[in-house]
Amino acid sequence: MLVELATHENSAHAVQASTEAWRRMLAHPAVVVLIAYVGEQPVGYVSGIRQLNLWVGEDIFAMDDLYVRAKARDRGIGGRLMAALAEFAAESDLLVTWGVREDNDAGHRFYRRLGATLRTKIVASWQPHAYRAYLDARS
Repeated sequence: MLVELATHENSAHAVQASTEAWRRMLAHPAVVVLIAYVGEQPVGYVSGIRQLNLWVGEDIFAMDDLYVRAKARDRGIGGRLMAALAEFAAESDLLVTWGVREDNDAGHRFYRRLGATLRTKIVASWQPHAYRAYLDARS
């Protein structure tokens, strides 16, 4: 489903984690992946990492993905996944944060219905080849 989401977002090239890497990640206690099923078929997931936040001064939950397969949408599955995430976060009173694409109007409406606050923020990423080039240029 992660590859399906990445493909939907035109980012399949960015998915580099192997099955073995996923095994390692899922064994880490900070990594949380909740999967929704209809019958025995997985139809969606929510994932993220519990991590220390220096501004807050304690752990938060940084949600990576919320994804529901197209055939299972509009059936309340996303809301149930977010409710399961809220139950997890409530155990430790964690702030939950995530990013949403600026052009994802349906996502914006969905998250607002949950009571989430949306702010515009540019997300920057610095690829290893880019920061190495920067370091090399400074030498």
